[in-house]
Amino acid sequence: MKVGLYFGTYNPIHIGHMAIANYMVEFTEIQQLWFVVSPQNPFKNKKHLLDDFQRLELVNRAIENDERFRACDIEFRLPRPSYTIDTLTYLKEKYPRHEFYLIMGSDNLEHFHKWKNYEMILNHYQLLVYPRPGFQPENIQPHPNIHLVEAPLMEISASFIRESIATGKNIRFFVPPKAWQYLEELNFYR
Repeated sequence: MKVGLYFGTYNPIHIGHMAIANYMVEFTEIQQLWFVVSPQNPFKNKKHLLDDFQRLELVNRAIENDERFRACDIEFRLPRPSYTIDTLTYLKEKYPRHEFYLIMGSDNLEHFHKWKNYEMILNHYQLLVYPRPGFQPENIQPHPNIHLVEAPLMEISASFIRESIATGKNIRFFVPPKAWQYLEELNFYR
């Protein structure tokens, strides 16, 4: 099975994530997409990060029963900070029949050369890169394993969601309905 790995903190998951995930499953060769919930991104501040299992629950509620998607907590059990190469190595050993693809925004690709063992990732995995505002595809160095995907441009960010909630804005339609209910029930980001 061809599985796309969509890494993120999902703090919180929002409709932009869901639209990209839907596009990847429907318009690329992957058959399933796993939302890999990252406990700690070495490049991000942990100050406003919800608990790991709360973010995993948000993802589970967002995807509901859609069999094209899966919430993945594999990085919760790996050493921290988590590095993509370590996760990929572990998943390949655990699921040897799966072919894993890495899904990332063009903004992440711009800093990809700073990732741990990025050459190994690039040489052994396909990267499906979707556009992000302000990051032009023409700035990306060509490589046979990097595939630019014509996904819709999403200008929604998790920081926008958090800041809006903190200032009392109702942004319920920016978050999948069941994930929004969970945010409301537990007063997250207020």
